[in-house]
Amino acid sequence: MAKDWKERLGTVYSTNPNFEFETNKNEEGETLPPRQQKLYVSLDKRNRKGKAVSLVEGFVGKEEDLEALGKMLKSKCGVGGTVKDNEIMIQGDFRDKITVLLKAEGYQIIRKGG
Repeated sequence: MAKDWKERLGTVYSTNPNFEFETNKNEEGETLPPRQQKLYVSLDKRNRKGKAVSLVEGFVGKEEDLEALGKMLKSKCGVGGTVKDNEIMIQGDFRDKITVLLKAEGYQIIRKGG
């Protein structure tokens, strides 16, 4: 809570002595089972100096489960990557391998971009 002041930027001054700022933190819902998840797999080269990155988008659930899925994909592909902004980024063009791995886990896969 040390940086909660950033969430209050743009709040107008209140003269009410009992005023308390309410944060609208998004409550993470339960992670949907893999059969109900629809994940999008694509290749992205923008803003990466020409380096290819495989993106997995559309995950619905807790951040910890997304991190675990990202860790599994990185280890199976044998490359690095990150989980950021509700996306899994895997270094390199591993769209085919990621598609096979996610289908084996039970996810519905849609390939974007070609």
